[in-house]
Amino acid sequence: MKIPVLISLVAVGHAAEFQRELAADRPDTTESPYTVEAGRFQVESSFWAYGRDKTGGIETQTWTIAETNFKIGLAADHDLQFVVRPYVRESRRGFANSDAEGFGDVEVRWKWNLWGNDGGPSALGLMPFVSVPTRTAVSGGEWEGGAILTYATELPADWGLGVQGEIDRVWDDDSRRHEWDFLHSIVVGRDLMDRVGFYLEYFGVAGARSYEANLSAGLTWVLGDDVQLDLGGVYGLNDAAEDYSVFQGITFRF
Repeated sequence: MKIPVLISLVAVGHAAEFQRELAADRPDTTESPYTVEAGRFQVESSFWAYGRDKTGGIETQTWTIAETNFKIGLAADHDLQFVVRPYVRESRRGFANSDAEGFGDVEVRWKWNLWGNDGGPSALGLMPFVSVPTRTAVSGGEWEGGAILTYATELPADWGLGVQGEIDRVWDDDSRRHEWDFLHSIVVGRDLMDRVGFYLEYFGVAGARSYEANLSAGLTWVLGDDVQLDLGGVYGLNDAAEDYSVFQGITFRF
């Protein structure tokens, strides 16, 4: 997400082309409350991501290549997003070994900025979404969906804060039914130097299963008015969470 402190990372030389500074949902879990300008496009893509988890004697490794969020600005305060996962590979080793790969499920998301798109110390966004199963070997196999409410504000000493609440209706393979999950997150960030930013984030997931607690951190590099690189990682703070994951990616707009 972009929290207000990171606005200073982006130059304003192309004001005639874009009226707002670049704001990305990646790389952290907390989404940005800001939308893409009407009639413009933004692409947020992971080069690759890797995650590992070991539970009950079974180790699961997951590779994701080129997971991408395509955004289209529909109006001053609305955009439409399509999240695709062209290649996912899951490997399990333990009592029984298995490998699966394929095209992951597709998310369709609509974001509405309630305030703050064009300035001010804070911003609020609402984003409902639906996950469409692709029925491949790595697909969840069932329709899922939810809604996200995300808030960003400035803090003293050039820090920024983001807070998110998310409610999801997800499929549970063990119970063979849909369950409710509640994801909540808080992130702080600031500039380290002229074009480099840092963030530190906590996020948790509560629901029918054991509570998952995670700590995330990462860096962003602004290459120009309309391009940003990032890298980061997530560390699971308890047994229910994935042990760790690492990722890197890019955001650009046109």
